[in-house]
Amino acid sequence: MSNQKKRNFQIEAFKHRVVVDPKYAEKTWKILEHAIHEIYNHNASGLSFEELYRNAYNMVLHKFGEKLYSGLVATMTSHLKEISRSVEAAQGGLFLEELNRKWTDHNKALQMIRDILMYMDRTFIPSTHKTPVHELGLNLWRDTIIHSSKIQARLRNTLLDLVLRERSGEVINRGLMRNIIKMLMDLGASVYEEDFELPFLEVSAEFYRGESQKFIECCDCGDFLRKAESRLNEEIERVSHYLDARSEAKITNVVEKEMIENHMLRLVHMENSGLVKMLLDDKYEDLGRTYNLFRRVGNGLSTIRDVMTSHLRETGKQLVTDPEKLRDPVEFVQRLLDEKDKYDKIINLAFNNDKTFQNALNSSFEYFINLNPRSPEFISLFVDDKLRKGLKGVSEEDVEIILDKVMMLFRYLQEKDVFEKYYKQHLAKRLLSGKTVSDDAERSLIVKLKTECGYQFTSKLEGMFTDMKTSQDTMQGFYANHGADLGEGATLAVQVLTTGSWPTQPSITCNLPAEMSTLCEKFRAYYLGTHTGRRLSWQTNMGTADIKATFGKGQKHELNVSTYQMCVLMLFNNAERLTYKEIEQATEIPAPDLKRCLQSLACVKGKNVLRKEPMSKDIGEDDAFFVNDKFTSKFYKVKIGTVVAQKESEPEKQETRQRVEEDRKPQIEAAIVRIMKSRRVLDHNNIIAEVTKQLQSRFLANPVEVKKRIESLIEREFLERDNNDRKLYRYLA
Repeated sequence: MSNQKKRNFQIEAFKHRVVVDPKYAEKTWKILEHAIHEIYNHNASGLSFEELYRNAYNMVLHKFGEKLYSGLVATMTSHLKEISRSVEAAQGGLFLEELNRKWTDHNKALQMIRDILMYMDRTFIPSTHKTPVHELGLNLWRDTIIHSSKIQARLRNTLLDLVLRERSGEVINRGLMRNIIKMLMDLGASVYEEDFELPFLEVSAEFYRGESQKFIECCDCGDFLRKAESRLNEEIERVSHYLDARSEAKITNVVEKEMIENHMLRLVHMENSGLVKMLLDDKYEDLGRTYNLFRRVGNGLSTIRDVMTSHLRETGKQLVTDPEKLRDPVEFVQRLLDEKDKYDKIINLAFNNDKTFQNALNSSFEYFINLNPRSPEFISLFVDDKLRKGLKGVSEEDVEIILDKVMMLFRYLQEKDVFEKYYKQHLAKRLLSGKTVSDDAERSLIVKLKTECGYQFTSKLEGMFTDMKTSQDTMQGFYANHGADLGEGATLAVQVLTTGSWPTQPSITCNLPAEMSTLCEKFRAYYLGTHTGRRLSWQTNMGTADIKATFGKGQKHELNVSTYQMCVLMLFNNAERLTYKEIEQATEIPAPDLKRCLQSLACVKGKNVLRKEPMSKDIGEDDAFFVNDKFTSKFYKVKIGTVVAQKESEPEKQETRQRVEEDRKPQIEAAIVRIMKSRRVLDHNNIIAEVTKQLQSRFLANPVEVKKRIESLIEREFLERDNNDRKLYRYLA
């Protein structure tokens, strides 16, 4: 390997010095200064931009950048002062036009100057941290013209005056406004904000404060809100035409505060036109406008919601507590449904289907429906009416709609078990009398109840349908066995009901006519022969009969009557005249039922197959009864209903309530044991809360009753009290 020395090569600078003419900078600047003057004077067409660019380039290259920059500032400033004087001199409407024209000229000039000085912009300015040419031009325009003492206030006042004139209905030059506002925005966000936006918002607030005060004194709520909406839309449109888009939120806030927020309570409570009046008159458009405007301000929607809720609760309370409106249960429930439909429609059409309004509606209904302890009974009576006759000829879809509405009311009930009690009674009557419009509708409602409350709630109801089907099969078997023995006499149709599934009825026997007694005994023998370990007890108060009758002039009719009515009428085969006492003795029908039965046979016009002496609407114990030979009807088949109170009488109501309370006891105990089994130790208040929560899908547990059930469980050693804390309970395994 050679040990040659490494040679270092060096390139030296050229020794010959370039000498620059001392007057070079001055001469070159004069050329550039002249060009800037020509540009501002609109004589730029004769200039060679290539030559000018090279001159500016050379000045920066020869370290005269500072002279070039300061010369530019001085020249532009002097031109802008001239422009300022020209703008100041413009009178009236020409002021903005002159300003706009000069601004356009300045921008064009600035573009040309920037092109000429491009090299300085790219090299000298960044290295010396000076303001770039275009920005410099804007800053000088701002300081020399916009912020000049004679223009600044005048410009602001002119712009605000134009906005005011436009608000008053005048047509203004929006294009000119747009250009001037754009100029302020181009000069920087702070210029637009300080020189226009802040004063604009202040003046607007004052304007709308005065206007809203004037409107509220002379307009009703609907008109006021129409004007507020119109003003709001005007301001949004104004922003889109000539203001900065960011001003929209600010100006709409001003309008909302001055026209809506400051008058909210007065508007909603305005007499004869406020929110309550709109709700009463179904003014969907006005309500929708109220919602859309109030949602824009804080607490706006809660204000509407509170007014709606208090009005709804008040009207609902009147509805469920007015004795006049409680006379007809079906009408009562229909009113509730109409009220619900009305508010559902309002929330859907006017309140944008707002969930918070829907929740307020639901809580209001739940509040006032449960003010009336008879609501569960009335809802069941409504269902009974619909499923007996109200749904005849109605399409399946409409039936579903009605049932869904009933379920909606059912959900509001706190005492769902009371509804179940009544529903079971009414369903039993419908099934046994064959009066149900559609089995499909009955089953559909049971499915809905099952979905809502679970299997326990509907198992007995489903059992009732099973019994009806089984009874048909049993009767077919009975007639197959005994058909030959029965001959042409009376026929029998028996429904065998499982005791646990059907509403418990006191077993009341009455003396059936001899021909019926024989048939009943034959059926009993057949049934007990085919089913072992069962007992039959006749529920004569729940049956019906068809009997053939011949009246005075040989007129024949088939009468559809209850079992009790049949027992009474059959007595007249062997007697012309019978007193009340004789009928009671012969049939042994309980007095209240017998009186209702005789009333329907003798006192109902068009159905009076008996006549009584003396004639009166009520049945007395000394009354005498005869067959009414003059009875006529254009129908061969005549249905004679029983005069019944549709609603329960007071003693019946007490009895139902008592049965409900008895049924609740084991449910409360079961809930307590379930809770204590999982928690082992729990204090009294928490047990009450847990039990209430568990049972709320069926009824509202009474804390007093829960306490009694706890005592009962302690006595039976399911629970024990803690030795130290008497309010603490322990579960005993």
